[in-house]
Amino acid sequence: MYAILDIETTGGKYNEEGITEIAIYKFDGHEVIDQFISLINPERDIQPFVVNLTGINSNMLRSAPKFYEVAKRIVEITKDCILVAHNAQFDYRILCTEFRRLGFEYERKSLCTVELSKDLIPDQPSYSLGKLVRSLGIPVTDRHRASGDALATVKLFKLLLAKDTTKTIIQKSVRLNPKRQLEPRHLDIISDLPSITGVYYIHKEDGEIIYIGKSKNIKKRINQHFTGTNAKSKKIQAKVTSVTYEATGSELVALLKESEEIKKVKPIYNRALRRSIFTHALYHFKDEFGYLNLKIDVADGRKKPITTFSNRQSGKSFITKAVEDFNLCQKLTGLYKTKTSCFNYEIKNCEGACIQKESLKSYNKRVESLIEKNSYSNKNMIIVDRGREVDERSAILIENGVYKGLGFFNLNYQINNLEVLESIITPMQNNRDTQHIIQSYLRKNKRLKTILID
Repeated sequence: MYAILDIETTGGKYNEEGITEIAIYKFDGHEVIDQFISLINPERDIQPFVVNLTGINSNMLRSAPKFYEVAKRIVEITKDCILVAHNAQFDYRILCTEFRRLGFEYERKSLCTVELSKDLIPDQPSYSLGKLVRSLGIPVTDRHRASGDALATVKLFKLLLAKDTTKTIIQKSVRLNPKRQLEPRHLDIISDLPSITGVYYIHKEDGEIIYIGKSKNIKKRINQHFTGTNAKSKKIQAKVTSVTYEATGSELVALLKESEEIKKVKPIYNRALRRSIFTHALYHFKDEFGYLNLKIDVADGRKKPITTFSNRQSGKSFITKAVEDFNLCQKLTGLYKTKTSCFNYEIKNCEGACIQKESLKSYNKRVESLIEKNSYSNKNMIIVDRGREVDERSAILIENGVYKGLGFFNLNYQINNLEVLESIITPMQNNRDTQHIIQSYLRKNKRLKTILID
């Protein structure tokens, strides 16, 4: 039995993608006997190039189910099946990543129709799904949508089954995606670790810390280190003798502590993370007509950014959404290069700031609202998040736009006085990385409680 699938994603950094659409056709070797097709709310931004490619945008996904709501159906329809996909390694990885976020280890055998096609239909000019099915005369509709691509893969797989007359190539191509076996000493270390959010420290024999990380599930993350096959994982596996941890409850607190500790301790296997964790920033300036312009640019320490991003694509996604949310001009946000009006003005979605039709005051007010919302510059505020226990909360203190530190307080303890708050706060370093961590977290967790203080 086969489960032939296709997944559309948000795009973005490796292993941080989210699913936007999934289609699965259960195939018994002759016909489709069951199917599951659904849009998925990925709870994260979609990269603009993906929107252009698939036509799937955030508005379409607002009322779509989240992955955890369809996870059970996916498990059921793929049970006892071999997963089949065009570039199966990608689809299988994305599916496993989503299940891992739910704390579930998803495992299936898989077959890749790219590899099979190269064996059974050699000398094709291209093995991309679109070009391959066209060259084979297989009809395809809704290209770059999960249902259309999965259905095309069903038809391609039928052809491949027919071509595999000896029935050996497909049998040899099935992969179990085996896991590495843990060494007994690694199992002992993992058995003592909790499945909680926090910062962990990997030590070698003399107690020296060789790696610092953070995770929403420390036990699972250490398990990944111990079963990883890349060069860094293998070095850690060879040297580790113990793992210690600090519970934080809040992922934001864990991120801030991880950043501070790495800079302080400088572990040998955290070298990559000692560099700045962001590359691009959002800046603003006034043009010759007095309109506030926004620009995503390479981060420059000499300039004061509104907010920062891990990469240019993340910044472009932010600006694209900001244009929609704050009714901004595509030209004045750098999304549409033109000497005249922007595209949105032509379709009456822009008030005309691009050609000085909208008043300065009206347009700049909306830009200032965006700046106010996404920058904590000059603000006195507390960010309240989860604590280490049920009746506890964490507090991150910002004073005059500067990150001062963090602490924990009991639910019954009122945090509204700066002097009281400072007494429970552990001072921490304010730098460009901490600003980026806080701003990014606030962008992604819009329901997070923030308290402005006098």
